[in-house]
Amino acid sequence: MSKNGYVYIMTNKNNTVLYTGVTNDLVRRVYEHKEKVVDGFTKRYNVTKLVYFEPFDDIEYAIIREKQIKGGSRRKKIDLIENINKEWRDLYTEITGQK
Repeated sequence: MSKNGYVYIMTNKNNTVLYTGVTNDLVRRVYEHKEKVVDGFTKRYNVTKLVYFEPFDDIEYAIIREKQIKGGSRRKKIDLIENINKEWRDLYTEITGQK
C-alpha cells in the first residue's frame, strides 16, 4: 500500500449511503471514518465500510478520478463497486490484514 493517492468509496451497514473520497493514506483515512474522528457526512450517516478503492501513483490523478466518480450517477458508483466487490464486503480488513 505505498501509492501516493487513493480514491475510495465507503458505505454504511445497509449499503444505502455512498461516500466518495480521496486520500494519500488509505488505511489512516478509513480508520478515521470508522472511528468517527472527524465530524461530517460520514460520521452523521455512520459510513464505516470501505467497499471500493483505486490506487494512483500521483495524488493529482486521484483527485481528478474522485471528481469523475462524484460526478457520476449512483448507478455508476454501484457498478464500480460490484465490478470488484459483488458482496459489498469491507475491504478494510484486506488492506490492513485485520479481521
